[in-house]
Amino acid sequence: MKTLKFINILKSAFVATVVLTTACQPDEYELGQVLSKSELKYEVVQDSDDPNAVIIKALNPGTQPYWITPMGRSTKLQDTVRIPFAGDYTFVYGVISRGGVVQADPLVVTITTNNLNYVSDPLWTLLTGGVGNEKVWYLDLNADGESRYFAGPLYFYGTDDSWATVTEGQTVEGDVWNWQPDWKGNSWLMAAGDYGSMTFSLKGNAVITVDHKMLGRQESGTFFLDAAAKKLTITDASPLHDSNRDGHVVNWGDIKLMSLTENTMQLAVLRDKALSGEDPCLLVYNFISKDYYDNWVPDDMPDPEPVLPAGWKDDVSKVIAVTDVITWKLSTSNPIDWANLDGSRMNGWNQPADYPDWLGVVDPSIYEGFSLQINSSTGAVVYTAPDGNVEQGSYTLDDKGFYTFTGINPSFPVVGWANFELTADKQLRILSIEKDGLGNLSGMWVGAKDPVKPEYIAYHLVPSVSGGAGSDPAAIVKGYLCSKTWKIDSDREYDVDAPWAEGRYQGPVIFSDYASWSWNPLPGEQYGAGEVGIDYGTMKFNEDGTVIIKQRVRRFTYEEELGGVTQTLVRRGLPQTGDVLETDEIVTLNGIWVFNLDTWSLKLSVDMLHPWTADYAVADWGNITVFRAEENVLILQVMRSQELSEEDAMPMGYVFVPVE
Repeated sequence: MKTLKFINILKSAFVATVVLTTACQPDEYELGQVLSKSELKYEVVQDSDDPNAVIIKALNPGTQPYWITPMGRSTKLQDTVRIPFAGDYTFVYGVISRGGVVQADPLVVTITTNNLNYVSDPLWTLLTGGVGNEKVWYLDLNADGESRYFAGPLYFYGTDDSWATVTEGQTVEGDVWNWQPDWKGNSWLMAAGDYGSMTFSLKGNAVITVDHKMLGRQESGTFFLDAAAKKLTITDASPLHDSNRDGHVVNWGDIKLMSLTENTMQLAVLRDKALSGEDPCLLVYNFISKDYYDNWVPDDMPDPEPVLPAGWKDDVSKVIAVTDVITWKLSTSNPIDWANLDGSRMNGWNQPADYPDWLGVVDPSIYEGFSLQINSSTGAVVYTAPDGNVEQGSYTLDDKGFYTFTGINPSFPVVGWANFELTADKQLRILSIEKDGLGNLSGMWVGAKDPVKPEYIAYHLVPSVSGGAGSDPAAIVKGYLCSKTWKIDSDREYDVDAPWAEGRYQGPVIFSDYASWSWNPLPGEQYGAGEVGIDYGTMKFNEDGTVIIKQRVRRFTYEEELGGVTQTLVRRGLPQTGDVLETDEIVTLNGIWVFNLDTWSLKLSVDMLHPWTADYAVADWGNITVFRAEENVLILQVMRSQELSEEDAMPMGYVFVPVE
């Protein structure tokens, strides 16, 4: 495609506009004879009813008119230029023909009246401050990377978006969409900086001056606001914008007004595909007034807060999957520090040698006896002071990580003059969570907020169980197994809510899908729960891998006629009226046990302690799954056999509690 070659030399702005206008025309013109000035025919007349309205008419057929007017350029055969203020105004008529471009001599029109109706619409006042005033606007991004009203300085909209969709919230058909990126998360959009100012003035005429500080140029021109069409036309200047998109727009003066208030304005220009290499869209630049910028006061921003990882509440409520009881102790390496409000540690002390002389020497023997035992199922807490004094109470843990305690009041020295204490509100806040290489909970930092300074005194807690198991899950389970002599919980000493609606963890046996329902029969109600008032014995796991089970065996018989012969049979399940108790004895079973952490399986070489009424229903009482292990409860599951019980196969969870 050829572009026109101009014989006469025009102003650079005029040439650039003509090239952009004609470059995409489908016709290919050859140079011919250029029209002379004497051949140019046009009219510039004032409306007799409104002398501020100047009517311009092009009278050269077969040519493209190109007008330069005080209110901008026009390529119409006939147009009306409305000038609100009295004064001398210059009009230039030109034509583009196959032979080139020619302009007539400038024509000066003197207007002696004012017609402020042209600029009386409230939008003119919002844009300029009103007749006789001017208003300064800034792009909503400064050198500090701060956007004071909008999320960022630049939004993106579909080509059919407009005042109707943005300000009025209308739903329209077509290319309608938007992306409103925040600058802080998308700083690649444009550099932070002082982009200069843009002044719309109605002092004598509609004049705009733009100081493009980031582009290194100043511009001055005229503008006209079509309030009805919500269109802003700027001549010889462009709105403030970034260097990244300076060459992506054909006409920066052809602007859609998307929104306008006393303090804010959004102006849209069309991104050109040929220039940008991207599909067309509206580049919507966001502006704020100088008055708003100068008087802006930052919102009272909330204090920064610790950001805890997903699932943190479960992490600190169960040191391993089977226990709701965690005993916390202070770290022997770095028990104390100070932390910022976001939870980050101020000093980063990790070893005793890191601690400064002004604080003191880390001596774990000072706080060795301290522990804080937390039961997430019951909300109970037991505080043991370093001197052995014990206080019992309760606690809550909210969604922001605040522990609030009642009934305990710990206060003791940790390092030098720094003490372990709660706040005046009896609170500690979780600041961070620590896990080992296997993803197991290995510690947490909790803080007591300073009543004056924006900081926490931070304490480093690590989970622990008796026997020095630390946070090794297998060692913890084994520690709980061996810590007590266990019995079946026929009296329901353990009774807590399950995580599903109306579910319970309670003995002596649990039938459940462990997701939506549970059934917990009492002794005498179902064979799995045993007989009423019967103690079925004890079970003791030893650290050497041996287990001793003292199992109560109660066999009932009954008579039944089979094939004309009366036979004595052993009752399976709960005894019935008329049954005879043939055996009631304690049998001691000596065996070995092995726990596998990968499968949470517990293998016994002898049968697990169980109600004898259920003896027939399980094929292997030594094949066990550990469902829960805590200091005062075990829940061990065995699988009911479909073949033996003549019922569906399902796990039977037996609840064990310590023998007093």
